[in-house]
Amino acid sequence: MSKTYRRAFRKTGTVALRGMDLSVPQGSAFGLIGPNGAGKTTFIKSILGIVQPTEGAVRVLGGSPEDARIRARIGYLPERLHLPHAWTPTAFLATVGRLKGLAPDPAGNLRLLERVGLSDAVGRKIGGYSKGMRQRLGLAAALIGKPDLLVLDEPTDGIDPMGRMEVRRILQEEVQRGTTLFLNSHLLAETERVCDRVAILADGRVLREGRLDELVRGASRWLARFAPGVSVEALTQAGFVQGRADGVYHVDAGDPAVLNVALDRARAAGALLVELRRDGMDLESVLLGTVGAGASRVEVAA
Repeated sequence: MSKTYRRAFRKTGTVALRGMDLSVPQGSAFGLIGPNGAGKTTFIKSILGIVQPTEGAVRVLGGSPEDARIRARIGYLPERLHLPHAWTPTAFLATVGRLKGLAPDPAGNLRLLERVGLSDAVGRKIGGYSKGMRQRLGLAAALIGKPDLLVLDEPTDGIDPMGRMEVRRILQEEVQRGTTLFLNSHLLAETERVCDRVAILADGRVLREGRLDELVRGASRWLARFAPGVSVEALTQAGFVQGRADGVYHVDAGDPAVLNVALDRARAAGALLVELRRDGMDLESVLLGTVGAGASRVEVAA
């Protein structure tokens, strides 16, 4: 899919998406990350039928995003959330339900407000809400009708750390229910905690996509920390490579059996293991490395 924004009286336009090809598995928690201007917002708008591609096609939930029946199965929380200040939250949720063609459900709307942590503010007008409270209300609106697809653009923006934990819990519950989650966030730590698949977008192209654990954590490299008292030679013979910090070693072991053999050898030499974890990069490092490599390829091609 490609998208070019044309400008009046100009022969050229602004290219937002360049042959983007992306498939989101049903029931997955999918994160879209990338630098500003990468095309993330344009892609989200194409999912919602707000923007039509210049070339290619978009299929959502097996149909067209312009189909009202498809749209009714989508819950959306935009990055810039504009709410009617003079309304109460219950009036707002009731209106969202009507726009989706749902039967009135006042009790269900109250349960949604309680679920997102707004039960104590039901009687207040939205104009008196903080930014975090407005985000919570926007999430409640996205959850109306138990959507099959949740498209969330910066869902925890303005929410305090405890509130972010609550939002993560809600999103995990929705994924367990079978909802497909599509998340766009600059808070990469939140993406790591919520998503199981990630795509990296830059300059309108998908540079990398796959399971989060494969992208972030090395599939075969482990970090082990041992208590003082065992020689470097003994751990080297067991298969470990000394790291920069004292007591820290690395071992390549894609098979758990191989890892356990190395650990057994280390213990047999008198080593006391105090820490063991996969040795890989965080999502920020993966993003920076991928975008940098992608830019280099573009310069070489040019």
